[in-house]
Amino acid sequence: MAEAELAALSSDPALARAIDEWRRWLTHEKRASRHTINAYNRDLGAFLSFLQIHLGAQPRLADLVGLSAADFRAWMARRASNGLSRSSTARAMSVLRGFYRWLERNEYGANHAIRAMRSPKRPHGIPKPLTVSDTDLLLDSLDLLPGEPWETQRDVALFTLLYGCGLRISEALDLNRREAPAGDSLTVTGKGNKQRMLPVLPVVREAVQAYLKSCPWQPGGDGPLFMGVRGKRLNAGVAQKRLRELRLLLGLADSVTPHALRHSFATHLLSGGGDLRTIQELLGHASLSTTQRYTEVDSENLMATYRAAHPRAD
Repeated sequence: MAEAELAALSSDPALARAIDEWRRWLTHEKRASRHTINAYNRDLGAFLSFLQIHLGAQPRLADLVGLSAADFRAWMARRASNGLSRSSTARAMSVLRGFYRWLERNEYGANHAIRAMRSPKRPHGIPKPLTVSDTDLLLDSLDLLPGEPWETQRDVALFTLLYGCGLRISEALDLNRREAPAGDSLTVTGKGNKQRMLPVLPVVREAVQAYLKSCPWQPGGDGPLFMGVRGKRLNAGVAQKRLRELRLLLGLADSVTPHALRHSFATHLLSGGGDLRTIQELLGHASLSTTQRYTEVDSENLMATYRAAHPRAD
């Protein structure tokens, strides 16, 4: 949601000013990425849209400050009735809590009801990586997709980079030409604008260089590394669609997505003897507990192998 769209949800100058200053704070002081800011805008915008219906008028700053626990519960109930997941609502509640904390710190007003609200319990999900053989099959079969040869080279480079370096799709698509891996390391900017340096395998470097040689677009060093057929920065939705089409051709599971390649990177490193702290740094996780989810995947794989191989398993 754009800034103008968010501001249009209230005609109250005080609320519009607060939202504008909050966005500036996110950008310049918290140094949140544009993806994070856009997500925050969407969650706050959806909340204000709900209030417009719930209150019968465009919400004012005073309305936000005066909301009761019943109002917040009504918002959560509306999200549930619209089919939104508990994880989505928990994230949106986190955004609202942060916005209200910012309002209080900056003397726009305090709402005590939101402090007592409990977020929906997030379901405990285990990452779903590909097997090593399925990963090889996927990366070796990209020429089955329709398109120009340079598009195939681009897809090979992109998905090899995701698996070879454990990148998020947004991190890969945000790279510019001058940041293309030409040596043994790559610096990427992740969540919270935090940078991390990653080792680059020769197969990754070679795939990217082959794509660059075949790409018909030459936007210069500050132009996008990965490009679409119209000469613009490749959209994440296009990359996801390409992988979705390929998994259907190969008969792979619905869980095979660009992000699953990042999961596969971490899981395969762990299975190969990598330690959690190193994997945490490579993935750019702020908390080790996030990385520890991969130990559950590895344990499940170990038990499945044990049950299949042990002579007394039956």
